[in-house]
Amino acid sequence: MQPHKIAVLYICIGKYEIFWRDFFLSAEKNFLPNAHKEYFVFTDCQTLFQEECPRIHKIFQQDQGWPLNTLNRFEMFLSIKEKLEEFDFIFFMNANVVFAKEIDEAFLPIKEDFTLVEHFAFYNRLPIAFSYDRNPRSKAYIPLHKGRYYVRGGVNGGKSKAYLKMIEVCHHNTQADFAKGIIALWHDESHLNHYMLSQKNLKILHPGYCYAEGTKLPFEIFILLRDKEKYFNTNLYK
Repeated sequence: MQPHKIAVLYICIGKYEIFWRDFFLSAEKNFLPNAHKEYFVFTDCQTLFQEECPRIHKIFQQDQGWPLNTLNRFEMFLSIKEKLEEFDFIFFMNANVVFAKEIDEAFLPIKEDFTLVEHFAFYNRLPIAFSYDRNPRSKAYIPLHKGRYYVRGGVNGGKSKAYLKMIEVCHHNTQADFAKGIIALWHDESHLNHYMLSQKNLKILHPGYCYAEGTKLPFEIFILLRDKEKYFNTNLYK
């Protein structure tokens, strides 16, 4: 049986390049170690650690500032759509995550379409407490009492066909909002949550798969989200 082909999407613009080395080394060791992984790195950095590795593909991405560097991620990903269609699964990971423990193929949405991670701040809470975008003029709008989960924008993925459809819809929605002068409350994460509201085949993982550094949560840590403020001034680089 051939190993699964995994595309890993990664954005490191400006100061975020400082996270790449630890991300890559921890991913090689702990993230689906038996799979064939290729990394698609959207960056304005001149050099990358281990960039001679043939499984690392560097795509130049101009710094668009905050919040466009994160909001326009769907447009970035669509720029390599034809390449991504060659993979079985596609996953996006925030620049500042590291893989703390081995993650095996149980992570993959074999029977589902997507793998998502619940946000720790809304775990086991009612939808009325979720930080959805409540602006009815936005394409990310979710009414009160709707929804079941609030998921992280920083760790998500799925089967390639399903994931590509998601980024196409979210790209359209972000652009439609932008044309009206609207930016969703939590940018790409708000659009992701809106899209997943209509999806049924979801694998939802606990917050230990995107565990915020410095919090005290009753979850085993598989993926650690490092505190950016320890590394640079987040007021300048979100």
